[in-house]
Amino acid sequence: MINTQKDSLFIRAAQSQPTERPPVWMMRQAGRFMKEYWEIKNKYSFLEMCKTPEIAADVTMLPVDLLDIDAAILFSDILVTGEAMGGDLSFNQGVGPKFANPVRTKADIDNLNVDCLGQLQYVADAIKVIQQRLNGKIPLIGFAGAPFTVMSYLVEGGSSKDFKLTKLMLHNEPEMAHQLLSKIAKVTTDYLNMQIAAGVNAVQVFDSWAMALSWDDYKEFSHRYISEIIAGLNRQDIPVISFCKGSSVFAPLMAEAKPDVISIDWNADLLDIKKRLPQGIAVQGNFDPHILYADKKVIKERIHRLFERMKGENGFIFNLGHGIMPDIPFDNVKYAVDVIKEYK
Repeated sequence: MINTQKDSLFIRAAQSQPTERPPVWMMRQAGRFMKEYWEIKNKYSFLEMCKTPEIAADVTMLPVDLLDIDAAILFSDILVTGEAMGGDLSFNQGVGPKFANPVRTKADIDNLNVDCLGQLQYVADAIKVIQQRLNGKIPLIGFAGAPFTVMSYLVEGGSSKDFKLTKLMLHNEPEMAHQLLSKIAKVTTDYLNMQIAAGVNAVQVFDSWAMALSWDDYKEFSHRYISEIIAGLNRQDIPVISFCKGSSVFAPLMAEAKPDVISIDWNADLLDIKKRLPQGIAVQGNFDPHILYADKKVIKERIHRLFERMKGENGFIFNLGHGIMPDIPFDNVKYAVDVIKEYK
């Protein structure tokens, strides 16, 4: 299973090999902008979708079947590790994820379980079902949330605009913060290795809230643990993608963790970042998803502009600077993929 995809466009680009065109996949490509997603979502809760391998496979396959994308990404959520460790997780429409038992004291951290892979077996089961359905057509990307991002949800008890409680822990109780991050990092490493063993062809680490951190805090409380995770992966032939909102600033540091690919947000010039990265690190990105609301001629012009800018560069995967918004017209997303696939 592991080597079947090494000739695919996506894996070649991720390994900085030449490709006839940039491969395309999009963060949140199996999601709320598709009516087919809602047909499933209206029957099940979000966590039921994640935890039922057949349903997770159905959703994972939507962009494969409807968009003809160059890589599939496992349908799951970055917070399943926090739940497996003991977080009481729920998702409510319009509210987002909530942990009913936030982690705020040393006792709370001591109580978190790090030997919790058994709680995540449903993910390995889903990977096996998805790979049967993909049948070698394109690679499957597995993923996990980065320790700082998962920590922020556990400490805040849900989404946050200012990460006040999380930052208070970093600044007032750094030893506690490190104890918590270290536990999450261990679980994340084990979890990604479980996904690799189950058959994913690449993995991505999502540090969705890294941009909340200063440079020094990012280095101490995020980068350090991502480096630890990447060093602990069984990554032979498995490209590792590192993504964070804030990568346009943090990319030089992110490179020190030795990922194969760095996913860049839309605030930077992609070629400029690529030129400043060590040889052999690919870039993914960095199209502003808001452009997908625009007229088709604008979408095409902007994709071509990015491709002309990156012309002749090995190691470029087309993606968005962050995920697709739920109200972007499906037709526009499909059109963007077609424009990319026709590019010469």
